[in-house]
Amino acid sequence: MVNLEEYVQKYRLFLIAGIILLAVGLIACMGKKEEPVPHPMAKEEDHRGVTVLNYHKIDNTFHSLSVRPEDFEKQMKWLSQHGYHTITPDQLYDFVTNGVELPYNPVMITFDDGYVDNYNNAYPIMKKYGFVGTIFVVTTYLDQYPNYLTWSQARELENNGFSIESHTATHKSMTEASDSQIMEELTKSKEMLREKLDKESNYIAYPTGTYNLHIAQLVKNAGYKAGFTIKYDAVNRNSNVYALERVPIFHTEDTNKDFLERIQFIPLMNKDGWLKK
Repeated sequence: MVNLEEYVQKYRLFLIAGIILLAVGLIACMGKKEEPVPHPMAKEEDHRGVTVLNYHKIDNTFHSLSVRPEDFEKQMKWLSQHGYHTITPDQLYDFVTNGVELPYNPVMITFDDGYVDNYNNAYPIMKKYGFVGTIFVVTTYLDQYPNYLTWSQARELENNGFSIESHTATHKSMTEASDSQIMEELTKSKEMLREKLDKESNYIAYPTGTYNLHIAQLVKNAGYKAGFTIKYDAVNRNSNVYALERVPIFHTEDTNKDFLERIQFIPLMNKDGWLKK
């Protein structure tokens, strides 16, 4: 009869080795994960930030709102070389509200006020790279002041893929206006765009960027689908369509360096939750 103690002593090393192998196997089984199910691109893109660039003038005026044409050219060339695709307000709106997909590397390029240099300087450069933009115009200024667009120029831009939208009728600050004044600014601007361009304007950029929830409700009541602010951030699907964020581009000591920092870092900061709460 085999003595159990002698058996254990004789085969102790084999038993220890077996126990170790069994433990390793159990650990491996417990740590094994199923292969991740690949998600469609839409799921990954739900959280990405879309940069909406905000310009004013593209000329050589020595002013913070005036980006020099040569700098603007460098910025558009950089966007083109890095695979960016310009989008329209409709595309951005559908992305935020309806989950519609955007092209790879989307960027929206906007201009405020409706200066004639947008047509003379920005438009040829953007056309060179196959880009389109959105110009928020102060409607009573067109055909009235020489440094602003004409309705004929606005119509040409519209016919070539640009979006001409509202920046109100007279650029009155909405936070300093009565409700009746605000509604007049909103409706008159809409009426002029309908009359002059035969279009229904659905988007507005708040003059001076000032707004509040009450003003946003008035904008909605006036029939606009979305409003753009100068809040410094990127747009994602958590954005309020009546307070859409933009990234301003100014003339600075190093305009192009500042441009690169904003176009590259703002979407990343937005995605990681560093800015938007």
